Amino acid sequence: MVEHVQSWFKQNQGLAIGLVAQAVALLSGAAYGLTYMVQLENRVHTLEERGSSHLAGITTRLTVTEKETESNKARIDRVVEIMLRELPASRGQVK
Repeated sequence: MVEHVQSWFKQNQGLAIGLVAQAVALLSGAAYGLTYMVQLENRVHTLEERGSSHLAGITTRLTVTEKETESNKARIDRVVEIMLRELPASRGQVK
């Protein structure tokens, strides 16, 4: 059995080396990906823990934008309500 394996390895040495090289490449790629994910998670954790001035600015801008959107929606609803009052058709026919 051992002789058979040795003869097969001698005949297919290039194939075996290629398979080992592919396994090493896949494992190193997986290790690199894992390292990147850990570093990214570490950065996110640090940002969440310490806070960030630019994140506070973004939050403020988002709050202002949400308020403006609500205000605009109220104005549009008011205009639609006025327009519907002036239409002879009922609301069920318009929608």
